[in-house]
Amino acid sequence: MAQLRFTPRQLDAFIVIAEMRSFTAASQRLALSPSAVSQLISELEDAVGFRLFDRSTRSVALTSAGKEFLGSAETALKHLRQAESIAEDVRNRAAGVVRIAAPMVLASVMLPEAIRAYNALHPKVVVRIRDAAVERFVDMVANGDADLAVGPDRVTGDDVHRQLLCESAWVLWCAPDHPLAKKRRLHWRDLRDVQLVAAGRDHERNVAQMSMGQPQEQRISAIDIVDNMTTALGIARAGLAATLSPAYVQALAKPLGLTMRRVVDPEIMRYICLYQPARRATSPAAEGFAEHLAAWLPRWNKSMSKT
Repeated sequence: MAQLRFTPRQLDAFIVIAEMRSFTAASQRLALSPSAVSQLISELEDAVGFRLFDRSTRSVALTSAGKEFLGSAETALKHLRQAESIAEDVRNRAAGVVRIAAPMVLASVMLPEAIRAYNALHPKVVVRIRDAAVERFVDMVANGDADLAVGPDRVTGDDVHRQLLCESAWVLWCAPDHPLAKKRRLHWRDLRDVQLVAAGRDHERNVAQMSMGQPQEQRISAIDIVDNMTTALGIARAGLAATLSPAYVQALAKPLGLTMRRVVDPEIMRYICLYQPARRATSPAAEGFAEHLAAWLPRWNKSMSKT
């Protein structure tokens, strides 16, 4: 690749002189001395190999070669300034593309709100949501399919960094006419004979672990397992079963008219974490959105945990 033989400063001086037809006037606009402007033009003429201006004591005019070169010089300088502006945006986290992975509920009800809040301040940053199964989102960060991920607490290797953002209590969702809806607070023993539906194997495992400290006859288990949280909520809405989930699911559950009840003694939490690559450089745009999410998500989660 041939080495560039002229500089943006030289092109800028050439274009301003061509417009103002005066070295003195151009030097004032450029905040340079007349001799400095003359030096820039001399260097540019040496680089291009032809004279750019016909100069006399009274006037300055473009040569025919200078006229042919002017359009290209203006285009080149415009593109250089655009590149400089883009580089500044990227450097200042004001532009770029961010790919973030998350399980369905967080991907559908939390991330769009977080992105909207971020875009209000950084409209040039494009955040792409990659909805993923709970078992996959950490691997997506590790192998480069996602720049970030947000989701439940998961074991990570040395190639992924995990940051705890907030916690959300596991709660019961049921139809308003369900017997448990009459209680303000529930204990785990209250769920012993209740029909429960779990959303995915991850929820099934969590439901089983919630009563591990109880006697065998008092442990709870799901009667059915469905793939999606929305399906479990729909079953609960119809009164066919109740379901357990983190409290932040109320963004989906409340519009269905479901009742949320806390389960205590003990109150069990789901921890939500931010995942970033540990061995791979993160783009400035991704770093900026990660910082935004770390501050924004705990506030959102608090609003979603209100009964």
